[in-house]
Amino acid sequence: MAGVQGYGARVSSQPDLEPEASAGPGPVTHATARRVVLDAGGRAPLLPQARTAFLEALDQGWADPRRLHAEGRRARMLLDGAREAIAAAVGARTEEVDLAPSHTAALHATVRSVVRGRRRTGTQVVVGAVERAAVLNAADFAGDRVTVGVDRDGRVDPREYADAVRRPGVALAALQHANGEVGTLQPVDDAHVAARAAGVPLLVDAGASLGHVDVGGSWDVLAADAGDWGGPGGLGVLVTRSGVRRSPDWPEDEDRWFPGGVSVPTALAAAVALQAAGSTRSVDDAARRRLVDLVRSRVAADVPDVEVVGHPVDRLPHVVTFSCLYVEGESLLAALDARGFAVGSGSACTSSALEPSHVLAAMGALTHGNVRLALPRGTQEQDVERFLAELPGIVAGVREAWGVGGL
Repeated sequence: MAGVQGYGARVSSQPDLEPEASAGPGPVTHATARRVVLDAGGRAPLLPQARTAFLEALDQGWADPRRLHAEGRRARMLLDGAREAIAAAVGARTEEVDLAPSHTAALHATVRSVVRGRRRTGTQVVVGAVERAAVLNAADFAGDRVTVGVDRDGRVDPREYADAVRRPGVALAALQHANGEVGTLQPVDDAHVAARAAGVPLLVDAGASLGHVDVGGSWDVLAADAGDWGGPGGLGVLVTRSGVRRSPDWPEDEDRWFPGGVSVPTALAAAVALQAAGSTRSVDDAARRRLVDLVRSRVAADVPDVEVVGHPVDRLPHVVTFSCLYVEGESLLAALDARGFAVGSGSACTSSALEPSHVLAAMGALTHGNVRLALPRGTQEQDVERFLAELPGIVAGVREAWGVGGL
């Protein structure tokens, strides 16, 4: 990992952001309160080591790594070092690691290229019902999707998944390592055994897991998101074991899998962030798991008509989701933001899609008024306590604004 060592040693700090005015219901009574970021899913705050590595690589790795001059060779060395570090973190060989311009691009390319590479076998893609939309949409685009349902915790049944994989004509099986909306871990070990027995490669989406928990080795293709573990956004990771047949369905390019390549400073910063996250993972796990347990218990006890979802034990250490009845999700998120809390939502009603979360719907869970917390590393207990103290009143205020306070 010569291309990574020595980067990211210096720590920098970032000022807190002041809250902006919001159109949420009720007056903003905490306009001077410190911002509390509880939404690190997919875009975590950049780790200080990654920021340092990125800035240094802007000076040393700015050149095109395909060029033969000294500057190009230096950039190539840094890029290869980043790939080597990522490979070591997931237990792979450097040549098995490809870097993509995004996590979504990595997932799309995997599904499309594996289905095309195995088209003589068939075009069916087995997926869990709670996979990312990128996987579901790519499966529809590339072939015929076979969807395996989930239980109330969002977990597929290993036997049902194995039965689906054994069907004739299956080109690819896909199963997330853990669900980024509700935190539930999936039975990837069982799925991999079933896929191997059927001669089908297994794509494991570790976009919400890598850097937070051990993703293990039960996969044939692994996809991950640098932005989720505290690296810079705009970099996806794709690791393909030797023997998996892939064939691109896009124009030929020098970079076969992701034409145009990626930013060297971004790649180096992502690798440094992954190493930093791994070095503190056990401590981070214990601290954040305790805070998530606190949220799960307090929300269920203090907020009327609420459903806390996701497996209570077999889950990611930093993700917790709950849904509030009689609450419109966008209004609730806006009200929380106005009080200084940045949270996410598993519901696409906060985007232009205006549709409930397919994950919550597949689980049979309440889809209204959904709040998802993905705790960044270093989240302070006092900030979580303030969130829990103010949440019941904020929910009540939104309900009153919508005329359902007495229900």
